[in-house]
Amino acid sequence: MKKQNESKTVSESAVEMRYLVMPNHTNPQNTIFGGVVMSWIDMAAAMVAERHSNRPVVTVHVDDISFKAPIRIGDHVLITASLNYVGKSSMLVGVKVVAENPFTGISRHTTTAYLAFVALDDIGRPIQVRQLVAESQEEKRRYAEGKARIEEMKIKNAKKIIVDERI
Repeated sequence: MKKQNESKTVSESAVEMRYLVMPNHTNPQNTIFGGVVMSWIDMAAAMVAERHSNRPVVTVHVDDISFKAPIRIGDHVLITASLNYVGKSSMLVGVKVVAENPFTGISRHTTTAYLAFVALDDIGRPIQVRQLVAESQEEKRRYAEGKARIEEMKIKNAKKIIVDERI
């Protein structure tokens, strides 16, 4: 295991999970409930953040979850999650969900989401995490976009606090 102050690459904390969509995951149209997909996304993203920080983490923001296509009963679901950006204590994880029909082999990109996490110290306060090493051009692009996304979140949250204080 790396020391807390050493950096890590994107691939060192990436997670890939697979599920089979069963009847208990679906609605009367035999498509998966959005909440089930969201819970799988949150679980995969949290594992990425924990693997990177080697600390407990909490979800602090779900940013831009997009449902692009239905996931049907019997589909195989592949969830890939990796770090896009790391700040002082926050981490932005990008998640992609792909559904595959096991009989035809046809795959569909069904969902995309971005989640922000904060690593916690032993008494539950935010703690600084190691830096992220973006190696490929794709990872560098996602890092720059992730940094901009985090800055946007901070601005939105600051505005929300001002509005909440006026109420």
